[in-house]
Amino acid sequence: MTGGDAGEEGITASDPFDEAAAPLPPAKADSKAKRRRSRGSFLAELPVLVLVALVVAVLIKSFLVQAFYIPSGSMVPTLLVNDRVMVNKLAYRFGEPQPGDIVVFNSPYNDDEPRESLWEAALRHVAEAFGRGAVADDFIKRVVAVEGDTIEIRQNQVLVNGEPIDEPYLRSGVTMPDEEPVIVPPGHVFVMGDNRSHSQDSRRFGPVAVDDIVGRAFVRIWPPSRWGGL
Repeated sequence: MTGGDAGEEGITASDPFDEAAAPLPPAKADSKAKRRRSRGSFLAELPVLVLVALVVAVLIKSFLVQAFYIPSGSMVPTLLVNDRVMVNKLAYRFGEPQPGDIVVFNSPYNDDEPRESLWEAALRHVAEAFGRGAVADDFIKRVVAVEGDTIEIRQNQVLVNGEPIDEPYLRSGVTMPDEEPVIVPPGHVFVMGDNRSHSQDSRRFGPVAVDDIVGRAFVRIWPPSRWGGL
């Protein structure tokens, strides 16, 4: 019995299938340790990667292009509520707004709104970087006349410098009350929504300073069924 016991103990100690008892080969142990260090390193770096991604998104939004969503029906039928557009923020660094351009500009009513906190501003910038802009801080309209032009509305027709302009983007049957002639001052543009009956635009708040223009909307990106240039 003693010999048998000794034999069983010998088999147990040297059983090649007992992973708990047998030490790992050096190469396998190194591989597992490397994987653990790699996972730990990735988790440690993840917050930095997320922060870098947010910074890059905000920089792109601030200086190059930005996605905006459309919160109202003032540009129907060209833009519908909840459409998304991309805005070129460099468009007027090297040129001037032209009649027909669709532009995003700072709200003319911002002076009446309370100033936001630093935290609120940071959250807004991050949200805008992912296309949640143009809620209350920005307007989107179409340029109808530029500096030096005289614009008026007579008998449901927009006249610029005394000549009727072609506006194929308007719905049939749109109505516009008469407006007295206005000369667009230097450094400004006269903007109007395509949905003339339901648009707060230069007919109400006056010409918009070019310096207040955020950029030119150049493509509709959402929904996919409405993708296309502007």
